[in-house]
Amino acid sequence: MRGKIALITGAASGMGAACAVEFAARGAGVVLADRDRDGAERVAAKIRAGDPVIGDVSQSAFCDAAVAHVLAHHKRLDILVNAAGVIHRADGPGTSDEQWRTVMEVNVNGVFFLSRAAVKPMRDQGGGAIVNFGSIWGSVAAPGVLAYCASKGAVHQITRAMALDHAGDNIRVNAVCPGEIDTPMLASGRDARPTPQDLQKLADDTIPLNRLGQPEEVAKVVAFLASDEASYMTGALVPVDAGFTAR
Repeated sequence: MRGKIALITGAASGMGAACAVEFAARGAGVVLADRDRDGAERVAAKIRAGDPVIGDVSQSAFCDAAVAHVLAHHKRLDILVNAAGVIHRADGPGTSDEQWRTVMEVNVNGVFFLSRAAVKPMRDQGGGAIVNFGSIWGSVAAPGVLAYCASKGAVHQITRAMALDHAGDNIRVNAVCPGEIDTPMLASGRDARPTPQDLQKLADDTIPLNRLGQPEEVAKVVAFLASDEASYMTGALVPVDAGFTAR
């Protein structure tokens, strides 16, 4: 990835931060985007990146500005990683209008707005790669996470549709679909914070490899999809789920 420029959203923590570290280790110039200024600045300092772009991916003006920032400072954009996301844990009656809108605006609109903004400079420079964060819950459902399941299903279809739209532009669009990964999101939105024993029981009950994934394991797959090593892949939804969806 040496010499390539990557914009990574949701880069202040979890899998987005792991992607930033992985990409930087492979020689890419990394621009971080997140609404958490403190977290993004910590990650930027760790990888010796420039100032992060702070804002909300659910706002199209911010997404346009983030891409413009990358172009102003680096003159090109080779890779976009749409890792920003939120979750609401509830069924339909437990999901308010505002909660539904928040999940869809961040998880779906954010992916669309940023990908739309990235396509033009990628097309003008002769190509690029977009990697979206889907989920196992975009392909199979789970109780108590209705809005999240719906949002990730939409991300999967955005990935496929944009892959077809821009194959002729040499822009590859793929998605990584993580399973149960040990990140802040896994513990968020619950009535009580899960203990290590709770998480191990979750793994024992639901995951064939009997353990949670680590953000770094997902980041390596994202880096592969973004790299020239995946030059014949577009429109793919790649599960990183320890066999969960193989059943």
